[in-house]
Amino acid sequence: MFKVAAVFSSNMVLQREKNVSIFGTADNGEKITVSIPELSVSVKAVVNDGRWQAILPPMQAMDAITVKVSSENGEKIFENVAVGEVWLCGGQSNMELEVHSAKDGEELLKSLTPECGVRFYYTQKQGVINDNFYKVEENTCWYEASPENSRAWSAVGLHFAMKLAKELGVTIGLIGCNWGGTSASAWMNEETLLEDKDTATYISDYKEKLGDKTEEQLTKEYEEYLEYDKQWFEKSQAYYKEHPNASWDEVQEACGKNMWPGPMCSQNPFRPCGLFETMLMRVCPYTLRGFTYYQGESDDHKPTIYHKMLTKLISLWREKWGDDELAFLIVQLPMFKYANDPDYKHWVKVREAQMRVFKTVKNTGIAVISDCGEFDNIHPTDKKPVGLRLALQALKLCYGKDVDAFGPMYASHIYKDGGIELCFDYAKDGFDVKGELCGFEIAGEDKQFTAANAKICGDRIFISSDKVKEPLYARYDCFNWCDVSVYGKNGIPLAPFRTSRNDE
Repeated sequence: MFKVAAVFSSNMVLQREKNVSIFGTADNGEKITVSIPELSVSVKAVVNDGRWQAILPPMQAMDAITVKVSSENGEKIFENVAVGEVWLCGGQSNMELEVHSAKDGEELLKSLTPECGVRFYYTQKQGVINDNFYKVEENTCWYEASPENSRAWSAVGLHFAMKLAKELGVTIGLIGCNWGGTSASAWMNEETLLEDKDTATYISDYKEKLGDKTEEQLTKEYEEYLEYDKQWFEKSQAYYKEHPNASWDEVQEACGKNMWPGPMCSQNPFRPCGLFETMLMRVCPYTLRGFTYYQGESDDHKPTIYHKMLTKLISLWREKWGDDELAFLIVQLPMFKYANDPDYKHWVKVREAQMRVFKTVKNTGIAVISDCGEFDNIHPTDKKPVGLRLALQALKLCYGKDVDAFGPMYASHIYKDGGIELCFDYAKDGFDVKGELCGFEIAGEDKQFTAANAKICGDRIFISSDKVKEPLYARYDCFNWCDVSVYGKNGIPLAPFRTSRNDE
């Protein structure tokens, strides 16, 4: 008997101005028709190896249409369907962070109605495909915005979508496909990771953790961990209630060691390649405009290969959707450091990798949010500027809008007058400075960086130091955490940079 993929439901948003893929599973030989009565559109599906797909012709934006999927074995009717713009919100916890937990989230929720033009589908968070998987998936559906429906939506996604809905005048559909704490490797398949010796280390590391234990042993260990983690969470919540300002070390001393993410095995959702199958491929190839992606925190242990990971992930997702032109909007990591940690600069390298991908991979955008971090808090709560900057990227890249989407970005430099004159893209109107002008460093041949004096000269910045007589290298905000002082006139910060990757 035929089934329509769970990502299709009443209240869904279909992508405008593109061929729209409707798909599911069926017996070979089954005849399936997809129709839209209001548009007198009817197309027949092609069934192949138990999967069927029908392609609806491009449609203009509209609301309140009906989609019927029929076969000799039954019919599914989806009502209140909109045609507009569809985006997938991928990544880890900062994309996942829910509206009710975000800054001003409760006030925002009070204002939400279906008329705000945003709808949301949350891909179920399941790490293993089993009988329960399908039962849970059947209960997923699209929701219109409301104070009740939108509490658990992505805060970044909602701000992004509300801006697009306002500027474009069409309904925006978001597909949430994210999970806190996940490496990019969780969202990729094994074949892609094994293509390169560096990215293949994610697979070899995983297999090393499995050792020579049987599947039964590994599963037992993981189930024991889940029970331990449940008890630990209850203890920690009680402890935080009594000690709201407790440090992480104090919590672990009182409640026991936190063992997250648990032992690796085929049941652990944080394993490489797991969520690619159990989440991403459950909504692929739902027709959409592009992806927004906020991730990288959980790959900071391999920062020097992150540009390879992200480049391969983008290519893989586009391949699976069958469109190598799909937009991919990257959120560059903000400033962050735990209070008791030294500045390892691993987030510096992840940020650099994200910028490198933006500059080398076509149809990508980047939201620079260095000013949106919170000291000692890996989950900053103000997600509005993140969503708005992503929306500016989308408006410029995908919709041809004449918007000022970028803050200043390093372009080149000139050696002069005993210092370095830095030249920038997106800085023709100059800069704004908040607080003390800081964050610039300079070094000579020895690559020993020291804080530089900085002077703004129109659309350029001149830096120098009495300690560096023959400067060769410059960098800005190359710290896991520091103050952000330089902005473009549009309020977007100067992106962190260094003049050469060979300055280490």
